Amino acid sequence: MEEKYPAEPQRPLAQPPARRVSGLRRFGRIFLALVILGLIVFVYFKYFFVFGDGVKSGHLNYAVKKGNIFKTYEGKLIQEGYRSKTAGSIQSYEFEFSIKSQKIYDILAANSGKRFDLHYKEYHGAVPWRGNTKYIVDSIITMRNE
Repeated sequence: MEEKYPAEPQRPLAQPPARRVSGLRRFGRIFLALVILGLIVFVYFKYFFVFGDGVKSGHLNYAVKKGNIFKTYEGKLIQEGYRSKTAGSIQSYEFEFSIKSQKIYDILAANSGKRFDLHYKEYHGAVPWRGNTKYIVDSIITMRNE
């Protein structure tokens, strides 16, 4: 009678030992990941984080559409001021801004010279497809004939 032994487990033929990543290579990967993460955070805060928002009032000087590759809407608001370097004179302040949408641009372009109260958002930097300035007008609060 034949004895039956349980089958021996299959052993793979000579496999190389598991490869360890060297310390320098591991450091390089971690360093590269941190640099990329830092770059992403920097770009976000520089170009996409809203630093501030507010309202500016004044007479609209112009509203134009311009740009070489990215056509954007730009405008300028003239604000009255009382401080000046020379005594007894009035100094005007210019607020240059980019316009978020064509709807707002159409209203501004049709009413140049009127007094506006414009709501804007301020970023730390400008990106070409959003406009030439770091101030983006996103709504018109009031418009008056003065």
